[in-house]
Amino acid sequence: MEDSKIIELFYERSEQAIVELSSKYERLCYKIAFNILKNDGDAKECINDAYLKVWNTIPPNDPENMLSYVSLVVRGIALDRLEFNTAQKRDCIADCDLEEMLTYLGNSQSLDEIMDEKHFKAVMDEFLGSLDKIGRIVFVKKYYFCYSIRDIARSLKMSENNVAVKLLRTRNKLKKFLTQKGITV
Repeated sequence: MEDSKIIELFYERSEQAIVELSSKYERLCYKIAFNILKNDGDAKECINDAYLKVWNTIPPNDPENMLSYVSLVVRGIALDRLEFNTAQKRDCIADCDLEEMLTYLGNSQSLDEIMDEKHFKAVMDEFLGSLDKIGRIVFVKKYYFCYSIRDIARSLKMSENNVAVKLLRTRNKLKKFLTQKGITV
């Protein structure tokens, strides 16, 4: 079923909306949650929580892209769960990928400060649009969906070394791009 039809079902408050959403995106949602949490039970709970949050937020929200919307919701819930699970340890694996990238870029701001900047999203969208298809997929899988280099390599039928090199080159491009856009790195 097309995303627009699923969104219509949410607006109609039809329970079929959850069925269709699950049918279309459950595997991806599970992969996102599991990559962050590394726990089957927690990942499945996050998916259920995400479905409830989507139900409660459409309407009033009217997402242009259901895939992005549900991915963002699942990722947020999984990161919250991970933070709760590791509150004393503070070994947030998912944040480490992004923190690693920020450290590489030489940015002294915290991840939260960077992500809160209003124009940062637009700049990142522009940067991702400037990448070739494979570069964009590798970058998003690593830094948004929290895939390991091994998983990225398998899914794209590339060697792990090629993925690592592509990530390094993309980070170099990102550093240059952010500097050109006036974002201090």
